[in-house]
Amino acid sequence: MLHNIRKFSKTFLAKIVLVIMIIPFVLWGMGGVFNTGNTNNVAKINNKNISTQDFMDFLNSSNIDDQTLRENLENNVLEELISTLVSEKLLEMEIKDLNLIISEESLAKNIRNNPSFFDDNNKFSRTKYEKFLLTSNITASEFEMRLKHNELKKKLFYYIGGGLKTPFFITNNIFKNEKNKIDLEYLNLNNAYLKKTSFTDENLDQFIKENSEDLKEEYINFSYLKISPENLVGSNEYNQNFFNKIDEIENEILNGKQISYIASNFNLNLINKKNFIKNDKSSLIENKIYDMRKNKVEIFDEGNFYILYQIISSDKILPKITNKQFKEKVLEILYQKNKFDFNTKILNEINQKKFTQTSFENLSNKNFIKKEKTQLTSIDDNNKFTKDSVKIIYSLPKNSFTLVNDESENIYLIKIVNISKENIKKGSEEYESFEIKGKTKLRNQMYSSYDNFLDNKYEVQINQKTLERVKNYFK
Repeated sequence: MLHNIRKFSKTFLAKIVLVIMIIPFVLWGMGGVFNTGNTNNVAKINNKNISTQDFMDFLNSSNIDDQTLRENLENNVLEELISTLVSEKLLEMEIKDLNLIISEESLAKNIRNNPSFFDDNNKFSRTKYEKFLLTSNITASEFEMRLKHNELKKKLFYYIGGGLKTPFFITNNIFKNEKNKIDLEYLNLNNAYLKKTSFTDENLDQFIKENSEDLKEEYINFSYLKISPENLVGSNEYNQNFFNKIDEIENEILNGKQISYIASNFNLNLINKKNFIKNDKSSLIENKIYDMRKNKVEIFDEGNFYILYQIISSDKILPKITNKQFKEKVLEILYQKNKFDFNTKILNEINQKKFTQTSFENLSNKNFIKKEKTQLTSIDDNNKFTKDSVKIIYSLPKNSFTLVNDESENIYLIKIVNISKENIKKGSEEYESFEIKGKTKLRNQMYSSYDNFLDNKYEVQINQKTLERVKNYFK
């Protein structure tokens, strides 16, 4: 839930636009989170107070349960909600200031034209409408009032950014930025990296010595029981007697009994493991216990049986280089470190404008890497490189160098050889879509300007003491 809350932008305009565009109906069904009538102010906009009761009502209508709020207090969930409430109040003040209205006839038309209330003949169904109200636990007047507020917000934003006409040069610039044809030369750097076979035993020993603490691995001593109906109650079925015994075992665990006592008391076979570390050769159950080792004692369901385990002790040990699995791990770390250092060196030279065409040629010749060529036909052309890589390429000028990757995580050094720019033709199939992109860009700029205007028009103050009292309610 907190993840959804954080999708709201920092600016109040973006928050409300998101609500308007995505949520045609806000379904309000949460019971009273608060039951106090405290009228202390939680915020103030110019001379208008937002009371604690206003904030309570807003929380009640947010569909966020009190447990979620409690768990996310430290993540500033209440601050986010207050910010959203303030944004709502600001818009209400602007709507009132601009004297924006919506008639009852327009409101009724919006309801009648909502496909959610259509019958099989695509006509408005009063029955469907009333069923919606009933299942949503909302009255017609409440729903229509909230719909009215939503429509007024739409009017406000149309007032701000409606009627925009995109100039041709903006449409054309967006087209050129996204539809340029870019010719590239590139090197696959896989052949430039040191191979794992290139690292000597001396390299490994030195690396282990310098990073011994970080390379230590946790080994555990543990015991576990495999519990099934057959070995617990002598039955092939999961009957009530079996589950009663499982309850007894869980009670023994809660009472602090050791696993050895439980094994003896219930006549179960105890399996002991010493100096264990997760590996491919061990059973799935033992590897799962290793993953769950932070829980010292645990019983879990494995489908056809239960597992009860107890971690006896653990110790961090530096494995010996003769351990094949450990040696492979160190080799992989060294390989990735060398790869990272190599790429970082190139990027630093590029950023410092020290990487030249001569550097490019030398890298190719020294490592016997064949220069390859390709052409990107648009910013959406991700046949060779990832989407993010293509976006980086399209942000760079001619003769630039950079590193990019493909979906298989291969790294490439690329050079932009040429950029072919074409103008969009009015009336073409693509023109309308790029005109809309231009309009969206202009509208966002206007919203940003309007947001700055409102920052100067309204002074917002948050009452931190009241906010702390609200927070204390949930603790």
